[in-house]
Amino acid sequence: MITSRAQAVIAAVASLSLGTWGCATKKHVREAIAPVQQQVNQVQKDTATNKTAIGDLDRTVAGVDEKAQDAGRRAREAAEAAERANSAAQQAGSRADAANSLAQNAMTNANQANQGLQTLQSNLDNYTLANTAQVYFRVGQSMLTKESKEQLDQAVANAGGMHNYIIEVEGFADRTGSKAYNMDLARRRADNVVHYLAVEKNIPLRNIRMLGVGSDFPNADNKTRAARKENRRVDVKIYALNLSGQPGSQAGTSDRSKQPDQQPEK
Repeated sequence: MITSRAQAVIAAVASLSLGTWGCATKKHVREAIAPVQQQVNQVQKDTATNKTAIGDLDRTVAGVDEKAQDAGRRAREAAEAAERANSAAQQAGSRADAANSLAQNAMTNANQANQGLQTLQSNLDNYTLANTAQVYFRVGQSMLTKESKEQLDQAVANAGGMHNYIIEVEGFADRTGSKAYNMDLARRRADNVVHYLAVEKNIPLRNIRMLGVGSDFPNADNKTRAARKENRRVDVKIYALNLSGQPGSQAGTSDRSKQPDQQPEK
């Protein structure tokens, strides 16, 4: 039998062995866990750093996107403004072309009418002046007044009893506007006289010769209101075929050469 003393010794040895083994186990665990903990700590640190970097990147991207959107908006506004400017320029160019075309047509028509009148005048040696009339117009106006119609009525009162007569209608203007504008205004004045004679007085158009002279041959100097009124007119001259052989005023003979050399109004 084991004595009490032996039992005590055995117990002491066992207790010492257990204590030594427990200390070794804890140390081993600490040594095994320490690297893992370090890695976990490093991962957590890297994760925090990455979150900060991602946040900075998100803010940078947001700022760049906002700037890009603002730049795109300004680009669209600039493109729209350029398109409006281009459209306005095209419209202005079209109006300028139309105005230039109108002026050129007016000058062409005037030149053609003047050539036709000159040709007619060269063949009118046998016609003499039978009657005349002058009708006047307000500034910039081409419509006939009641007084103007009465003057025309008196001038052509005997035309129906004539044979082979010709009526010359010449429109004039003062020098208030441009030359092209005055040419067109003078033509419209003469047109209205011709229309009245042909429609209201039944004068055959073949007996009427019309010319819009413009402001080139003024009756007065254009320096006063009264003088300018004298130039806003239509001259109507009625020529009849002269079968008597007696000399008289020939058709197409103009008094323009008697007019003084006029200067434009200043």
